[in-house]
Formats: sequence, structure tokens, C-alpha cells
Amino acid sequence: MIVGLLTLDLHIPGANSLKSKRLVIRSLIDRIKNKFNVSIAEVDANDLWQRSVIGIAYVANGTVIINKVFEKIRSVVLNTHSVELIDSTIEML
Repeated sequence: MIVGLLTLDLHIPGANSLKSKRLVIRSLIDRIKNKFNVSIAEVDANDLWQRSVIGIAYVANGTVIINKVFEKIRSVVLNTHSVELIDSTIEML
């Protein structure tokens, strides 16, 4: 069993309050959770209006499967016009 961790550092340029930021982030989190069946949460930058750090965990038998799922998730984030991907990191445990 291998656990993969994907950390996404996001910029939300249209957010002018924490409420508008949370609306965008909640929508993104729900879309990813429903499509890929992963564990996902906002893990840092909770009090910043235009920044968010999202952590995603996925468990599988091999790293190839985890990497494929994480690349698809990155693709969803890159195609979301309300957020910009600043950085992403992948860890395998």
C-alpha cells in the first residue's frame, strides 16, 4: 500500500474577501472529491484572501496509479479559470 500526497499552492485573483475565496475553494474541492474519490482539504493560508494551500491524499497499490490521478487533478486545477496554480508537490509514503 502506497499513500500519495499532493499539495497545491493556489492563487485566487478574483477573491476580495474570505467569503468569496471560500466559495471558489469549496467548489474546486467538491469537484475534485466527487470526480477522483480522494481525501482533500484546505491545509494552509486559511486567513489569506487570495491564497490557498490544498492537500490531497490518495491510496493505491502503486506509484504509477497515484501519479496518473494526481496529473488528472492538476489538469482540472489548471483548467479552472478562477484559480491559478502557483506550485504543486507530490510525496509518496
